[in-house]
Amino acid sequence: MNARNLQGRTVVITGASAGIGAAAARRFGELGATVAVVGRSQEKTKAIAAQVGGEAHLADYGSLDDVRRLAADLLAAHERIDILANNAGAIFTGRQTSTDGHELTFQVNHLAPFLLTNLLLDRLASAPEGAQVINTGSAKYRTAHLDLDDLDGTRRRYRGMQTYATSKLATILFTRELAQRLQDTSVTASAFHPGTVATDIGRDSALVRTFMKSRLAKVMISTAEQGAEPLLHLATLTDPQTANGAYFHRLAREEPKNEQARDPNLARQLWERSAQLTGLAP
Repeated sequence: MNARNLQGRTVVITGASAGIGAAAARRFGELGATVAVVGRSQEKTKAIAAQVGGEAHLADYGSLDDVRRLAADLLAAHERIDILANNAGAIFTGRQTSTDGHELTFQVNHLAPFLLTNLLLDRLASAPEGAQVINTGSAKYRTAHLDLDDLDGTRRRYRGMQTYATSKLATILFTRELAQRLQDTSVTASAFHPGTVATDIGRDSALVRTFMKSRLAKVMISTAEQGAEPLLHLATLTDPQTANGAYFHRLAREEPKNEQARDPNLARQLWERSAQLTGLAP
């Protein structure tokens, strides 16, 4: 795996208080980057930031106002941002609604990173050596179907994993449209599937928590360090333009195996709807 030195560069990584995010933050620190560690837990986030010599930033993605505050804090704290790793995510066993009135999985996994990315785009575009947006996806997108007229899923029975899959389909569409819109800039966008990783993303589910502690899980599931490998690989590419708009299954580039994920019109329409839902100009 390429391990280009990141000395002097600033990496913002969300969902970095545990799991893949924490593992990646440690590696970014080892490669010389200044790491902005974003998490929800004050204790865990500060602990990881101390380990990597970075700065802790707290945010609750269940509130878009909190995302706006996070963006303002990041802009105030960092004169340059070279890599934005949108890694925060969640799965919920039952339907929950955010403070903004959206289904919580869709907001945490799509609307919040969409908003944060847009609010940081100018700073990313001013990075002296180009910048990257790297989004953590999931192979679950393959089974998903996105309905632009029902993004909050109010017209269908709630199924936690299917709702999660749909949000990760939105991640791929967001990545491809972002890359399209940034074609004439020095900013690139890519997404990846980390593998099946032992993290606390399913902390809302007692069944998931029990499975993660089982012997079977130890055989089937990768470590957080292994899950972070694709993120580190993309962040250290010699020429990020070669991966612009691409989706990676672990370390292998993959043409999305879902017809909707390859639909440029759907990607554009999702962007426009997301802009409306987050209060941004289309």
